[in-house]
Amino acid sequence: MAHFVDRRLNPKDKSLSNRRRFLKRVRSQIKKAVEDAVRERGIADVDRAKNVTVPTEGVAEHTFKQASDEGWRERVFTGNKTFQAGDKVEKPPSGGAGGAGREGSPDGEGEDDFLFALTREEFLDFFFEDLELPDLVKQSLKEITKTHPRRAGYSTSGAPANINVARTMRNAFGRRIGLRRPKEKETDELLERITLLEQISVPTREQQEELIALRAKHDKLLRRRKVIAYIDPLDVRYNNFEQQPEPNANAVMFCLMDVSASMGAREKDLAKRFFMLLHLFLNRRYEKTDIVFIRHTHDASEVDEETFFYSPQTGGTMVSTALVMMKQVIDERYPPSEWNIYAAQASDGENFGGDSSKCATLLNEELMRICQYFAYVEIVGEDEAQLINSEASGMELWQSYRQVSDIWPNFAQKRVARISDIYPVFRELFARDPVGKSHG
Repeated sequence: MAHFVDRRLNPKDKSLSNRRRFLKRVRSQIKKAVEDAVRERGIADVDRAKNVTVPTEGVAEHTFKQASDEGWRERVFTGNKTFQAGDKVEKPPSGGAGGAGREGSPDGEGEDDFLFALTREEFLDFFFEDLELPDLVKQSLKEITKTHPRRAGYSTSGAPANINVARTMRNAFGRRIGLRRPKEKETDELLERITLLEQISVPTREQQEELIALRAKHDKLLRRRKVIAYIDPLDVRYNNFEQQPEPNANAVMFCLMDVSASMGAREKDLAKRFFMLLHLFLNRRYEKTDIVFIRHTHDASEVDEETFFYSPQTGGTMVSTALVMMKQVIDERYPPSEWNIYAAQASDGENFGGDSSKCATLLNEELMRICQYFAYVEIVGEDEAQLINSEASGMELWQSYRQVSDIWPNFAQKRVARISDIYPVFRELFARDPVGKSHG
């Protein structure tokens, strides 16, 4: 079955179905083009629209055009000084100059790639397609938005159980008054008078005329009462309810980062890029998300996003202070019964002697019991990354965290050495479980 795609300018999105159909046709090409573009662009540009190049193979559409070597035409173009209407000109041979052939390319087929502009939403849809928060059960509930009914006035249609009796009777009463519907008392009085006249054995002429008039008036009132119903369907009003969307669950993401002197500009830059991507991802997936930024040296503090990324600080390194601060914030503002708690930590792996075991204890006994997921990213040098050939090798903090990961399946740790490592690590930490099991 052929599809005719409407390419006319249309500012009111009436061609949206055509666009969706096109995205579906070239899904694999666009997906690959988006992944290539993500590797080349900076993390700060991840949420911007992008022009992506898609190979022309498979995107060709059916078009109508005039056959250049067939048919009969009589026309003279503007500016022509050689021919006049009625002159006969031989048709050019097929394959002549001006054709849209491929012979002009010396190194290939000569067809340009198709440049397709993805909107910001479309780009992020493809970028986040394979990503998912680790707790798949809660995430599946989040994607189905819960709603609760909220009163929103009245409507003329609805379920019988939602009929508003007071408003319905008020409308009926006003309509009866406006249309002057006869009252039952008035018809009863007429009927009583008619009965009295009918009981007279020898009525006078005036009584007979009165009886005829009263019967006619009584019949008229009865007909009017039947025509003007006591309650008309137009009077009925129903309580109207609108479904107010509400998030299934609240989520809070703790971002922990070492900002001591051992974290140089390169390490901080990598950590910042990882958190920026994580921040964007969570804002995309949750309607209601709180982000808590905790930075630490020998002491930890909760700061805003600007301070977290850009304000310098010096000092030693005690990672446990950040974990203690995180637990304090959870106790004060984020009870686990009401919030899904996620955490990500970035460090160069250095820590004060003996503090790493304290970190493992805090995680095992306090935080991992209430966290849906905890990701630790260790930033190492490029030369160091080449020497480390095993996940089992590493500094004291890495080794302590390995003990935590052996106990808790919702704890993950990875190493990052260069900017190009951020995306693979991020995808590995937050990718869908292939067997459909939750990490949490």
